[in-house]
Amino acid sequence: MSCELASSTLHRYFDRELNAARAAEFERHLEHCSDCVAELDACGSVRDALRRSRLYEHAPALLRHKLRVDLRSFAPTTAPSRLLPWRWLAAAALLLVTFVLWRVIPGLHKEEDYQAEFAAGIVDAHLRSLLPGQITTVNSTDPHAVRSWFEGKVKFTFPVNDFASHGFSLHGGRVDVVQGRTVVALVYAGRGHVLNVFIWPTREPDTPPRAGSRQRYQWIDWRKGGIELCAVSDAPTSDLQQLQQLVSE
Repeated sequence: MSCELASSTLHRYFDRELNAARAAEFERHLEHCSDCVAELDACGSVRDALRRSRLYEHAPALLRHKLRVDLRSFAPTTAPSRLLPWRWLAAAALLLVTFVLWRVIPGLHKEEDYQAEFAAGIVDAHLRSLLPGQITTVNSTDPHAVRSWFEGKVKFTFPVNDFASHGFSLHGGRVDVVQGRTVVALVYAGRGHVLNVFIWPTREPDTPPRAGSRQRYQWIDWRKGGIELCAVSDAPTSDLQQLQQLVSE
């Protein structure tokens, strides 16, 4: 599979293990990725072949009869107590409220779930990079050298600049994985903090910056010109906002 999306995401989608937000995002990806469509078709063919092969045995009639008898022995012997009318009304009202909430705010819950999962994935990737020897694969303060190193390793273009004159010096970069997606990570150092800027291609429209925090780490995410970027650090929010503005210029 030559798609940059990790195969684990595809197989989690095939096995229906992704939440609603991630599944919807993957389905949008399928609209433009023939590699993933072909891989899903192959998975479906294997599943259908296994079903047709009938790799199972029917239980003997004696065993089926014994199981039925055993199950009957666990059946309740007393009828359930009758609910009072007001209890029926309360149960009906609860069901009605639950249904209304489910219809009115499902998108809100999906967005909250996606935001939490996104924050967890992006901060985890930042924390991994802080382990010894993990922060950069290409070590250079030269934007041209860093950009050249990524050629052939990723299939999209992205800006690489040094902002040392503004207090954020380029230290290099690496290829990383966030939420099963292959991403570029540019590494900056500024004012005593390490800042990762994660970048990956997207077909979603441009969006203004959105910010959040997790485990004392701040992040700012935005989309521009066919790429999505997310800056992460334990630096003050004002520093992260300044770096975001510099990268976006």
